[in-house]
Parts: sequence; C-alpha cells; structure tokens
Amino acid sequence: MIHPTAIIQSGAEIPDSCEIGPYCVIGSNVKMGPNTKLHSHVAIDGHTELGSGNEIFPFASIGLRTQDLKWQGGKTFTKIGDNNVIRESVTIHSATGDGEITSVGSNNNLLAYCHVAHNCQIGNNIIMSNSTGLAGHVVVEDFAVFGGMTGVHQFCRIGTLAMVGGCSRISQDVCPYTLVNGNPPIPAGLNKIGIERKKISSETQNVLKEAYKILFRSNLTVQKALDSMRNDLPKNPEIDHLVDFLEKSERGICR
Repeated sequence: MIHPTAIIQSGAEIPDSCEIGPYCVIGSNVKMGPNTKLHSHVAIDGHTELGSGNEIFPFASIGLRTQDLKWQGGKTFTKIGDNNVIRESVTIHSATGDGEITSVGSNNNLLAYCHVAHNCQIGNNIIMSNSTGLAGHVVVEDFAVFGGMTGVHQFCRIGTLAMVGGCSRISQDVCPYTLVNGNPPIPAGLNKIGIERKKISSETQNVLKEAYKILFRSNLTVQKALDSMRNDLPKNPEIDHLVDFLEKSERGICR
C-alpha cells in the first residue's frame, strides 16, 4: 500500500501493513511500526521511530531538524508511540543536542497546526486542540488537555489531568488535576470532568479539593502549602503526585 508518487529513501524500515499515501517523503533513518497510515504529503525524516497504529494526515512534518539555534549537528532522535492521531500540518521536531530525544507517547490526539518543539516529552492520552504550540523542553503528563491556540513557554510542565483553556499563555507549570485559563493564566478549579472520567474515587476527589484550597485559596506560600498538604491531608497516590510535582517545579506554578 505505497502510492507510486511517494518517495522512500533507501534504509527506511516500513512494514507491509503500513499505508503510504501520495507524495509522502520518508527519510533513510525512519522506522515505522505496523498498521501506520500516512494520508498524503507527509514528511518524516531524521532518526525517527514510530510505533504501531498511528494515523498521520496531510502536510504533517515529523522528525525534521530542530529550529533551536543552539543546534550544532550530531545524531538527534524523535520517538512516537502507538495509536496516535496526528492531524493536518502538525510539526514535531527532533531534539537539539547529540543523543537527545523528542518523545510523544501513545493514544494522543494532536489536532491541526499543533507544534511540538525540540526535546519535548509528551505522555499518553493527551489532546492538543488546533494550533497549540509547545516550545522546547516542555513536559506534558498523561491525560492533559489543551484548548486551541494555547502557547506554552519552554521548560514548562503540564501536570496529569490538567486542562488548559483556549488562547492561554502558559509561562509556568500547570498543576495536575487543575483547570487554568487566560493570559496570564488563572486557576479555575479542579478538572472535575477529567477526574471523574478517570474514575478517581469520591474520597480522593474530596482530598484533592482540600489540596486545591490549601494551594490556591489559603494565601500560603507554595512551601507552606506543601507542608500543610504533607501534614494535614490523607496519603494517596494523587496527593503524592501533586506534592512531588510541586517539589520539582523550577519555573513556579500558575497560581
């Protein structure tokens, strides 16, 4: 299932179960997993690996050289997991430094015109709505959701089950389980729908509500809020993850 107008350079590894549409261009160091479909006009180059079951729409560009001006050559990598939907004109760039990786996990939905820059680390089950842009070295945890035309500053982190409203400008970390929106972004409560869809227990939801009040409504510093969450809240995996996320924040949090 390779269209005669597709250009596949010698050395590319493409299983027989893949479908390569018209005018696609595949570089010599590309490795594709089974059952991946490229619609048309897709460019995949560099040291790029794709898992199985991915669907990539026209004019997407994956694994090409970073736009980072610090690039000085070397072998850089792009790794894509399984069962991702990558829509029209999405760009996913390779890493900057020799041996470094830009990675996208599995079961993600990247809508048209999204951009994933060099060295980003994207988890699983993430939705990036149209024209969302991630600058370099951004980390996005599982089940995060972005509204359209959101921009994320380099080195920021977006926590698991966080939801970012459309047209937001993110220049600090977004805490797990929360909603943020605006420019500058303002916390707007817990991502209740996402939490419920993940089947997090009502008891844990109540504890997360208390954590949210401590962090965003108590006028405490982040450090004192952390101390309060450690000492006053019941232990569970979600609170442990929230505390760990806060402890590792280098840019501060949207607050």
